Amino acid sequence: MRATKRAMNIDYAIREVTVPARELEKSGVKVVKLNIGDPNKWDFETPQHVRNALCRAVEECDNGYTAEEGVPELRKALAEKEKRKNNIDVSPDDIFITNGVSESILNIIAASVDPGEEILVPGPSYPSYIEYIKYFGGVPVAYKTDESNDWQPDIDDIRKKVTKKTKALVVINPNNPTGALYSKKVLKEMCDVAGEHGLFIMSDEIYDLMTFDGEHYSPATLAPDVPVILFNGFSKVDLLPGWRLGYSVFRDPKGELEEIKEGFVKQLRLRLCANYPCQLAVLEALNGPQEHWETTKQKLRVRGEFAYKRLNEIEGISTTKPKGAFYIFPKILSKKWRTDKEFVLDVLYNTHVLFVHGSGFDPTYGSGHFRSVFLPPVEVLSDAFDRLDKFMKGKA
Repeated sequence: MRATKRAMNIDYAIREVTVPARELEKSGVKVVKLNIGDPNKWDFETPQHVRNALCRAVEECDNGYTAEEGVPELRKALAEKEKRKNNIDVSPDDIFITNGVSESILNIIAASVDPGEEILVPGPSYPSYIEYIKYFGGVPVAYKTDESNDWQPDIDDIRKKVTKKTKALVVINPNNPTGALYSKKVLKEMCDVAGEHGLFIMSDEIYDLMTFDGEHYSPATLAPDVPVILFNGFSKVDLLPGWRLGYSVFRDPKGELEEIKEGFVKQLRLRLCANYPCQLAVLEALNGPQEHWETTKQKLRVRGEFAYKRLNEIEGISTTKPKGAFYIFPKILSKKWRTDKEFVLDVLYNTHVLFVHGSGFDPTYGSGHFRSVFLPPVEVLSDAFDRLDKFMKGKA
């Protein structure tokens, strides 16, 4: 029996490179995994008061289903958060709790893209956008982000790629995989393009507070007349990746997204609800003590600066400095490998360090690069990059 082409054509590079890594681990090899953005696998811990809140929630709630849209008090708290952070006025009725940001991406694309329609995505981009657009018969169109300009979006290229089939513009800021932080000017220009062509914006802001050199701005703040669907969640900033809680915010001043919202909610009903006890517990993450955050941010700042400096010292490698999130996207200068995937696998088998090939984030703008997280302590990063350095010298 054969699987569908849509399922077999999925290519999520970030986790697919773990398959050969697992085979090595079965033989007793310890692999340093710098491929997945999971802070909790290193020395970042979910705050104790948030863990305690989950234990209380399990005892106090009935552990049954809740509303498909999410717990009302959580939606209200998130509306207040968006007012504080982004200065936008949205009702709790405009906010929907999902199983991670991944489900938000999936369901919004399913609700908005018919076969043949196009969505503009950054090149390189987080793979879920590309894969889900293709999964529903749409066409992901990558717009250039300029490596020589800290991976800022190329506005002229975005304009050139808008067609009659274009439905939406995706903004990922801070960016995964490049670690770029988009300037206010560039974001405003992107909003202008969307407004001129009747597009809505999908704004992925999961790393919004993880910035080291500059301030995060939301398109929802900068373009009051452009419809924006904002994605955010609790996996990164709140150190809760395993809880799988995200949310979508519809900032829709003219009601242009009403039908898409209805199609989105129909899917939420179909999947019943997001985790009920976790929704109650994350209220503590939103409203409780935030002391962990400055420690987290300082660790990431130091580790990002180290990764930037050390990788640029390696022969055959060059990289821009990350200004947000916890990713760095170096360029492979050496021509010893036919593809960046071949490079990543060669590094894995010879150094037991796992990266992700850049073409997995876009075959054009990601090609010839690789992505690394800089979540581990400096001593772990130092060891991994020393192995890479030795490997590159051996290939010279």
